[in-house]
Amino acid sequence: MKTTFQMDSSWKCFFPLLIIFPLILQLISAASDTINATQSIRDGETLVSSGGRFELGFFSPENSSNRYLGLWFKNLTVTTIVWVANRGVPLTKHRGILRVIEPGLLVLLNDTNGIVWSSNTSRAVQNPMAQLLDDGNIVVRDVDDESPENFLWQSFDHPTDTYLPGGDVVYRIGPWNGIRFSGTPNAREDPTYRLSFVMNETEVTYREDTIDKSVVSRFTVNPNGVAQRLTWVDRTQGWVTYMNMPADICDTYKLCGAYGRCNIANSPSCGCLERFVPKDPQAWVGADWSNGCIRRANLSCQGDVFLRYSGIKLPDSRNSWYNTSMTLDECRTHCSRNCSCTAYTQLNISSGSGCLFWLGDLVDIRSLSPDGQDIYIRMASSESAAERKIEDLELPLFKLSMITAATNNFSSGNMIGEGGFGPVYKGNLSAQQEIAVKRLSKTSTQGLEEFKNEVILIAKLQHRNLVRLLGCCIEGDERLLIYEYMQNGSLDYFVFDESRRKLLTWPERFNIIMGIARGLLYLHHDSRLRIIHRDLKTSNILLDANLNPKISDFGLARMLGGDQITDRTKRVVGTYGYMAPEYAIHGKFSVKSDVFSMGVLLLEIVSGKRNRGFNYSNHHHSLLGHAWLLWQENKDLELMDECLNETFVESQVKRCIQVGLLCVQRFPEDRPVMSSVPFMLGSEGVVLPQPKEPGFFMEGSCSNTAENHTPYIESNQGSITITELEAR
Repeated sequence: MKTTFQMDSSWKCFFPLLIIFPLILQLISAASDTINATQSIRDGETLVSSGGRFELGFFSPENSSNRYLGLWFKNLTVTTIVWVANRGVPLTKHRGILRVIEPGLLVLLNDTNGIVWSSNTSRAVQNPMAQLLDDGNIVVRDVDDESPENFLWQSFDHPTDTYLPGGDVVYRIGPWNGIRFSGTPNAREDPTYRLSFVMNETEVTYREDTIDKSVVSRFTVNPNGVAQRLTWVDRTQGWVTYMNMPADICDTYKLCGAYGRCNIANSPSCGCLERFVPKDPQAWVGADWSNGCIRRANLSCQGDVFLRYSGIKLPDSRNSWYNTSMTLDECRTHCSRNCSCTAYTQLNISSGSGCLFWLGDLVDIRSLSPDGQDIYIRMASSESAAERKIEDLELPLFKLSMITAATNNFSSGNMIGEGGFGPVYKGNLSAQQEIAVKRLSKTSTQGLEEFKNEVILIAKLQHRNLVRLLGCCIEGDERLLIYEYMQNGSLDYFVFDESRRKLLTWPERFNIIMGIARGLLYLHHDSRLRIIHRDLKTSNILLDANLNPKISDFGLARMLGGDQITDRTKRVVGTYGYMAPEYAIHGKFSVKSDVFSMGVLLLEIVSGKRNRGFNYSNHHHSLLGHAWLLWQENKDLELMDECLNETFVESQVKRCIQVGLLCVQRFPEDRPVMSSVPFMLGSEGVVLPQPKEPGFFMEGSCSNTAENHTPYIESNQGSITITELEAR
């Protein structure tokens, strides 16, 4: 957002030496508002505007003997200087003189008749005069010509740190869209100021005038560079701040550079538009965003597409073209045929007509939901392929405005959780339909690929123990997933809380265990696809109103094709405490990796303890190692959460512990397949195999091993890649 203030720190106008002949000058009275070529103002004398609002004369700042020619409010109890002529060249004696000389200059002379300060003009008049108007404007004009357009000079064109009502302030607020300026989120009915906008063939003007002309106000730039509108309050005899500009960091003009977008809700505030990347990544790390962003894929002109962004302050439009009669479709066609056109929008949203399009880079963009406007930005056709893939799924696409309304503009009061993907909000589409909305965060450890992955996979999956995806939203750089709302939140909310875990009886816990097992069985064997979840954990198990479990969060899931049973990745992602050893250390995953996570879940649900961070006084084993030791000593029931003593079924608890230990065995070939797990859990008469030592037996062995192992390295000519380990 651009705020232009012309603040002279020193006057550098030089004039030839003037020989001042002795003149008989007429002294003026203190009540006069004008001086002509035969008059002057000396130190101690003043000009007063006709209405008595402003006074022009000489003054000294506090604790200074220097003298300045300045303007102040006449009748306020606090002297407030609003304009200074010679602030860079002070007078050292009380002998300053203000005169009007031909051809129409207002000059300030020192005690030796040297020019300290002067106005300027490009025209000459025979009878120049200076006048202090009642709006605080000091003007030089011809005695017989009061027309403002013929003023030779006016102080409103040369402000210092203050603008008065009637002065011109340059502040980029976005194009007029037929209702308001697109960059003004707080443009509401104002009891103090009247807003008026005129746009026709002969003029374009916008004014803010005080409704009550007796109200005293000013617009200043303080020493910190903040522009403030101040209003005088008679009751307190002081100034109060009516408005600050910039109101926040995103009001800073071109803060994020070309194709950068500022969002005050994000940290950092600057981010690249979707499909753009930082031009200087190293500078962005240091919070220098001025170089902006560049396209990820170059435009080809023919075949380019347009991506809609909603809720934004439109870019600086000084390099643009407009037409008031075109429809939006015609605007798109016109822009697409012009290879220099980078974006377009509707010019007048009140009438639904008009076209505005940009030529060149887009700068000074910020989020302004819900007060912003839609803009359509040109993209390479290859960049839209992923969105088309999502749209081809026939998954409902929700409008951003609908989800914004449903979640009270993503208010903190509606936020119900946060994960690797980003925050999760509760919303209401109607009185009968509650939803959960996952919003991709700019600082998310997951990203756009995980978003697409989750949409594409879960849209094809239907099972009562999988969370149901209702649809998604893709507008601008917003990425939202809309799910059915789970009234009881996630499993970890209950099972690890000292008080809430008492609400889960053993029958309810066993039902949750069986539901998770059935859901995972569906993913591995019964669905059209073979899906490996890769991030199965208590926080990704949601509970409905009847405590039925639903597996959620498929952002990291992978699909195996045909007879494929295993795969390998150079980017290990998951959660410490749930990852299988072969996956955490070597990046190798399979259905048996999920089985390991299932085993950890089983032991956590039975014990009410987390595997990661487990602490026991007699040893330093993990929860898995502790369960294994108890099993060997035939003390397995000691693992059970003590709050289950009155509701547990011994045979079921022992079976769950044994199956859990079978699932977390170190080597994947020793673990059961998921098709066997529900059967083993529910069959009392079946003899189960004896479990072997679990993986990550010692507490901390997961993270320690992962951090100290020799990375899996894959190399070829000209490149080398090393496995990453990303914990969540």
